[in-house]
Amino acid sequence: MSRKPSLSRRTVLRGAGALLALPWLERMLPGTARAAAPAPSPKRLAVFYVPNGIHMPKWTPTGTGAAWELTPTLQPLAPVKSDVLVISGLANDAGRPDGDGHHAAGTAALLSCTKAFKTEGTDLRAGISMDQVIANHLARQKATRFASLELGIDAGRGIGNCDSGYACPYANNIAWAGPHTPMAKEVVPQAVFDRLFGGTHSGETQAQAARRRAYGLSIIDSVREDATGLQRKLGTTDRRKLDEYFTSVRDLEKQVDAMGVPTSACGTPTAPGSDEDPRAKTKAMMDLIVLAFQCDLTRVVTFMLANARSNKVYGFLGLSGGHHAYSHHQHVQSNFDALARIDRWEVEQYAYLVRRLKEVKDGQGVPLLDNALVYFTSEIEDGNGHIHKNLPVLLSGKGGGALVTDRHLRAPGVPIANLYISLMRAMGVPNVNTFGADGTRELSGLLVGG
Repeated sequence: MSRKPSLSRRTVLRGAGALLALPWLERMLPGTARAAAPAPSPKRLAVFYVPNGIHMPKWTPTGTGAAWELTPTLQPLAPVKSDVLVISGLANDAGRPDGDGHHAAGTAALLSCTKAFKTEGTDLRAGISMDQVIANHLARQKATRFASLELGIDAGRGIGNCDSGYACPYANNIAWAGPHTPMAKEVVPQAVFDRLFGGTHSGETQAQAARRRAYGLSIIDSVREDATGLQRKLGTTDRRKLDEYFTSVRDLEKQVDAMGVPTSACGTPTAPGSDEDPRAKTKAMMDLIVLAFQCDLTRVVTFMLANARSNKVYGFLGLSGGHHAYSHHQHVQSNFDALARIDRWEVEQYAYLVRRLKEVKDGQGVPLLDNALVYFTSEIEDGNGHIHKNLPVLLSGKGGGALVTDRHLRAPGVPIANLYISLMRAMGVPNVNTFGADGTRELSGLLVGG
């Protein structure tokens, strides 16, 4: 019996100047592979950063190992508790500043574990971040269009002093390609969507994309003829996956369109104390991450919910003060209460990403979360004391079987760089024995067999 020829993994839908990437489909497996055991699904990493630390009394579980319960701040994780690992006690001494500047210094060192050189100028010096070590390794496989994506909500300034003598790039970036090269993040969902599914990277000009949106047309409308032809060649399972994918893309388009398109290419930077409602923008970014993973456009993403030292006003939470101001709580109960509201909302956004990755399946029918590592953290523990120990850390996903979840792991005083060695090894990076200023071994008890 003859078998249908397989689709190339790089197959895209074409039409009217637009290209649309496809999710992983069974037809993309070679015929012999479809008849045999499926190849392992690719592993993926997402980093989710929040600023100003966390109010730890309402965060930290009391039990350890499997005998842990969700605390008030972690309650939004209830639907995915079995997929979550809480780690307490990790420290990042490289985040300590020279003098003041804990937020910027801590953020610059967050994923690199390398002390940032204090400067207000352009003579930046930090270290390569662990996400970029992973991205560089995966890029050698030439399996995805983008080695990594850097996303966020607030743009911030690109020059000048943003925190007690530390330059703004230290405060506004967590991904670093090298000691002198922060990876600037994209903060406009429309620009991210166009980069992934349309726009200049696919042959559709900005003018064409704007005209299409003005007429209420979807990028799917632009590739409809090619899509119809492809669907005729697919089996029932792949047709269903493609229909679900088109629905997700169209729903995301509507979200992004509802936010409007900035009048300038870079958008308008959000002022440090802005009370702009970030909810719709955050949801759009989470959905973009899921689609980017589903289509295997990238396997590494970093996301900043706000920049370091953010004083965003969360009016929709019933708060009138700024986040950074509340974090200097001075042990006042009303400030603790405000921080607890903000912290819980931040965890809700992370929980949404984890839940969506669990709901969406790859081409082999495996939830994306099963082969992902979704990492949540902040640059400090407590904003009042600017503490760089006992950082808030969550890991979700199984990492392709590398991680045992639904537990609370204590690691008091252990360098967070050891966690990164474990994550890099779990993502397949070979020969990682040290990292940053103080990483010397895997984090004991984290990985299966470790």
